Amino acid sequence: MLDLEQARRDTPGCFERVFLDSAGSSLPPTPVVDTVVSHLRREAEVGGYAAANERRGDLDAVKTSLGRLLGAPAESIALSDSASRAWTSFFYAVPLQPGDRILLSRAEYAANAVAALQRARTTGAHVEVVPSDPSGRIDLDALTGMLDERVRLVSVVHAPTNGGLVNPVREVADAAHAVGALVLLDACQSVGQLRVEIPELDVDALSGTGRKWLRGPRGTGFLYVRPRLVTQLEPAMIDLHSAVWTAPDRFDYAPDATRFEMWEADVAARLGLGAAVDYLLGLGVDEVVDALGYRAQHLRDGLDRISGATVRDLGDRRSGIVSFTLDGWEPDAVRDALAQQSVTVTVSHRSSTLLDMSARRLDAVVRASPHYFVSPADVDRFLSAVRDLAAR
Repeated sequence: MLDLEQARRDTPGCFERVFLDSAGSSLPPTPVVDTVVSHLRREAEVGGYAAANERRGDLDAVKTSLGRLLGAPAESIALSDSASRAWTSFFYAVPLQPGDRILLSRAEYAANAVAALQRARTTGAHVEVVPSDPSGRIDLDALTGMLDERVRLVSVVHAPTNGGLVNPVREVADAAHAVGALVLLDACQSVGQLRVEIPELDVDALSGTGRKWLRGPRGTGFLYVRPRLVTQLEPAMIDLHSAVWTAPDRFDYAPDATRFEMWEADVAARLGLGAAVDYLLGLGVDEVVDALGYRAQHLRDGLDRISGATVRDLGDRRSGIVSFTLDGWEPDAVRDALAQQSVTVTVSHRSSTLLDMSARRLDAVVRASPHYFVSPADVDRFLSAVRDLAAR
């Protein structure tokens, strides 16, 4: 069982406020902060290059730790500065021709959608949206009916940014692979709060971030690429780290996922990402998933009992993201009023998930995302604050 008190001692910020924004940028635990700060101090002593050389083995271990978490070989993982950068690094490497089809889910995130539309404009490919079923998940029957040999890529958002939905990734992957399509999984909101294992999901690529549920530093992300695909893809941008200049008119790509990386990076942040993944592995992924799920359900149950509050989460399986609206209040005003009581939530606006929010006629929702370090008393304090707002 997860030791809540130790987790809270490792998270000093959680004593100052009720923190419910791990879906945005979570509170890093002390070991992560210490790792980042100590490396920055070392850079100040010996310079960035020398400090990085001293930690070369630890930097390599970041991919090893991510591989343990995801069930993938370290060579199949590339480090990046964000989930969006990781996602686009793979997406822009997939060859597209006029008439090729890109399938998006209704819960698609804006950063992915605009990239898909931009590539469709420049290549002559077509972007199409897979409908959702009555529960809000990707409609597998509709997907099957849309798939053919022209579908080049299916993009799946594992856990959308605007609510508790969890999409059926493996079922989508099986259907897409039957027609030879690639599957790119946006796991930005799932790694660190759900069990995410590559062998079970069978996706061709996966993008993730450090700052959310992994509790790592901002400016960190990662990309998994199926090993047999790596040598078949040419990234849209490369440098002397992604490839080796071997002759005046020739270069060779890195033989593994390193070809999706660039030379310059925030070394301290990457070491912090490794510390965050190791911290999670030390706690136990199953323990974290259970604790986090319990807190999210506590929030939903409590909100259901508040007159005027409406939980907006979709799906028959829920993530740790809890979305809701409050009668008589704009979501931004709810966020600001709660902040005055030292309760941190955020707002998910229509522009971030345009298709889904438009279909549900929602302009914005309040988003509360409790991590395992949030105590039951914190959840009760949040619910009491929302109850007070509802009564005004």
